[in-house]
Amino acid sequence: MQYGICHLSIVPIRTLPDDSSEMNSQLLYGEYFKVLEQRKKWSRIRVAYDHFEGWIPNYQIKLIEEEAFKTLEASFMDNAFSSDIVSHICTADGILMPIVLGSIISAAATLNHTFEGDSIKGKKPKLNLIDTALLYMKSPYQWGGKSPFGIDCSGFTQMVYKINGHVLKRDAEQQSKQGEVLSFIEESEPGDLAFFDNSEGIIDHVGIILQDNYIIHVYGHVRVDRLDHTGIFNTQENKYTHQLRVIKKII
Repeated sequence: MQYGICHLSIVPIRTLPDDSSEMNSQLLYGEYFKVLEQRKKWSRIRVAYDHFEGWIPNYQIKLIEEEAFKTLEASFMDNAFSSDIVSHICTADGILMPIVLGSIISAAATLNHTFEGDSIKGKKPKLNLIDTALLYMKSPYQWGGKSPFGIDCSGFTQMVYKINGHVLKRDAEQQSKQGEVLSFIEESEPGDLAFFDNSEGIIDHVGIILQDNYIIHVYGHVRVDRLDHTGIFNTQENKYTHQLRVIKKII
């Protein structure tokens, strides 16, 4: 078994080993993973944090020793994450490299990099989720994205929880299987998750509940809309855009 770490700002994870294949997730700086299969130009990986699997190009892989991987894995709850929209890492050769919100800067030592920006560390209170979520406001929608410059609905909820020391799976349907079901919106608190399904009954959307029956989610971009027992009401379009399926308390 080989092990790797993301030594670049963002690396796309693809469904198939091909540059034209769909990007279904991303690695951000400092994320570490197992290499499940290695081919001439591509490797299939499993991300340590959420066990998400996909393909990345070999020229974007930085291999590390098993001992280093296990050290990173054992210290997961002590990870420090970059807390600014954009900050910088200084590489071993003195080059500044931009990294985005939610990058694992506690992994910088493994890469012989230095970081002097602002960070967040440890398991934070539930209300802290809202402050983090608002940092992503207006971030554009991008399928598979996890950064302020392109993010999808489940990538958004996962990153907000991750930065605050809590674990969520990668996809909305997977996230909907976590936590405790709440029967009514009135039982929810800011930071709880609301899930929505399509006409076929498949959960395909998720957002973070705010105070006073509002929700922050990704629809075109990260935005705030009204939430009721029917679903998400978009006042700009004057219609419901998503049908409510279930509300979950994760923490």
